[in-house]
Amino acid sequence: MSAVPLHSSIPCSPAGDCSTTLTSYLASSYWDIIGRIFSDRGILRYLNTTAWHSYEVNEVDSTAERTVDLLTTRAALIMAGCGALSCGWLLYKIRRRQSERILRQESTALTNDAIPSDASSKEKSPPKGKIPSSQVAAYKRDGDDIDPGLLKKHSSYRSYTTSVATYPSIRTFFCPHPHIDKLPFEPAPLPLFVFIHGLGGSLAQFNPLLTTLTNVAPCFGIDLPGCGLSPFSPKNWDAYSIEALANLLAIAIEAHRDKERGQGVILIGHSLGCGLSALMASSASPVLSELRTHVLGFVAVCPPAGPPPQSQVKQFRRLLHIPTPIFDLWRRWDRRGGPDSASVSRFVGAGADVETRKLQLRFNEQSKTPVWRRMAWGTLPRYIGDAEAVGGLPGKSVWMGIHTPILLIAGESDPITKSTEVAKILEYFGGTLGNNSESIHTVNHMVADSTGRRLFGSVTSDDTLGDKTLCDDGSATSGELVTIDKALGEARRGIKAFIFPAPAAHALPYDRNTYRTLSGLIQDFVMKHVDERLSLGWQLQHLTTSGKWDVKNLAKWKGHQPVSKPIADTFVAMKTLREVDEQHTPIQFVQQWKGKIFAVIDISHESPVYDPSQLEKGGIQYHKLPTVSKIPPTQDEVRDFISLVNRLEEEISETMKGLPDDAPRPHLGVHCHYGFNRTGFFITSCLIEKKGFSVQGALDEFERCRYPGIRHAHFIDTLFVRYCVGLRRAPTL
Repeated sequence: MSAVPLHSSIPCSPAGDCSTTLTSYLASSYWDIIGRIFSDRGILRYLNTTAWHSYEVNEVDSTAERTVDLLTTRAALIMAGCGALSCGWLLYKIRRRQSERILRQESTALTNDAIPSDASSKEKSPPKGKIPSSQVAAYKRDGDDIDPGLLKKHSSYRSYTTSVATYPSIRTFFCPHPHIDKLPFEPAPLPLFVFIHGLGGSLAQFNPLLTTLTNVAPCFGIDLPGCGLSPFSPKNWDAYSIEALANLLAIAIEAHRDKERGQGVILIGHSLGCGLSALMASSASPVLSELRTHVLGFVAVCPPAGPPPQSQVKQFRRLLHIPTPIFDLWRRWDRRGGPDSASVSRFVGAGADVETRKLQLRFNEQSKTPVWRRMAWGTLPRYIGDAEAVGGLPGKSVWMGIHTPILLIAGESDPITKSTEVAKILEYFGGTLGNNSESIHTVNHMVADSTGRRLFGSVTSDDTLGDKTLCDDGSATSGELVTIDKALGEARRGIKAFIFPAPAAHALPYDRNTYRTLSGLIQDFVMKHVDERLSLGWQLQHLTTSGKWDVKNLAKWKGHQPVSKPIADTFVAMKTLREVDEQHTPIQFVQQWKGKIFAVIDISHESPVYDPSQLEKGGIQYHKLPTVSKIPPTQDEVRDFISLVNRLEEEISETMKGLPDDAPRPHLGVHCHYGFNRTGFFITSCLIEKKGFSVQGALDEFERCRYPGIRHAHFIDTLFVRYCVGLRRAPTL
């Protein structure tokens, strides 16, 4: 039998380059080997997660078998890692040579492009005002546009020093309420909303909630060290224990809370952020801070109920001893498939839309392995014999020490912090989640006071809760918490729990299918059970009766046309509505435009100076997409706007199916304050990306219908730069 060459069974590339294909083949084989090894041992399931307590370890009966198992695992790790690194290095060298060759070819082509050829001069130009749809996909997002505009405007970098370490540069977000000086300060200012992200997360995950809640109360949050936009410093492991991070948060909050006027805080945590919040709010916490007495409420989204058992902690510590390069290899293997990878589906669920998947992929790529390992290690407790866990994720005793209203929210399909974690927390207080088959499950329960005495013995479950539970704006209306006599004072504590139905998973704060409802639940909870002033309706009513609720520069506002002509048969540009106006008020607007305008998209950054619920009651949808004035909208903001427009266009098409063929198609209203610059930027961007307009053609169309069009020159310049077809960018030297 003749020998078969090694490369004979490996196909070469069309160009005959077998070396590249061979390297890719070997690398792929190593990935598959690593995947099988780690999948069999359940390791990949815990990358980027905090749900260690849900992992069931197969115990080995004998010490000898356990030793052999451990040695085999480590040997496989070393062999697979070394082989993969070798293949990766070889592939890197080959691709680097190819890149250098391509760069030389492009340099030659760039020189030749300066001399027009006969062939290029004969090409047919696209019609005026249009660009080929094939070139629309060439528009790329710049790295500078990743951070949402709201966070970018209100963020700074500050240094904080705790008893454990100094954190030299922490990205700090603080957005005051737009009308804080016009609202009453007695007995205290509006509470401060504090947003706390989880392991591997960032403050940007709360951006969809912040766009709404910044109009309700002042908002604060930080990117934990090494997360989001905060640099990875310091690097000692003690600085990333859960107690150290809770201390950091408490100090940062105290630096921004209005202590002189006794301002309270409402903690809003996600995943591991719930554990950090519990440590700051509980009287049984090892974290000592004066902040505890000023915590007025606690919203826990996807909360872990406690640390993993002792038998599993050893396994997790062994996992975290794996070197960072090998850990990175696992994560890269887990991210195969990009938005459709297992690492993305684990967070957003199998039924998530494409945009949510892309967003989750970005968050996963931003997570740094050295930071993840340190924070994960810090969540593991120490066990002394068979005693209770010391340190790590807070458990029953810490949760029982929280004496403020608590809102628990989870996703039914969350594999990271399962909805059963909410049930465990309820069991701490003597409650049960129950089996509710409706769209959202809820439990209301009054719990014990600080002495452990039960105040109310019954637990109520609203079995009739369904779609009627939510208002049109997504806020909950049923299932009141049981009230306690005022004589009990600070002993009052209540728990409200919601479970989002499948396919809702771990990404509730930024999943496009859940974040609006989540925002409504939070607003309803804090308004009813913390402070009635946290109702946007209450605030608008107060500002109206006190004469403080109105547009800026009223004379200029009155001088502009309320609604433009239809733009590209899709949009109308508007100036903002005014609640106390004689004509351009929500009630008058509905009477005039119902059936002609399907929805109003409010892109102003401030709280609206009108009541949006009046539009909803009249049959016109209202959507808030806040952006910063004077600054061209980012590509992320444009993407979100176009995504919203696409969804609304689909709803309009469905509505039109039940109407006569000659029925006019309703338009989408868009407004900032006056309806020119930001409004024009979004509309022209949509015309360029979705309708095939050229930049100048889109600007002309907007100016024709909304004269004099976009007036900020830097807005127009940004449009031309962003949508310049064929513009070639060289790296900065």
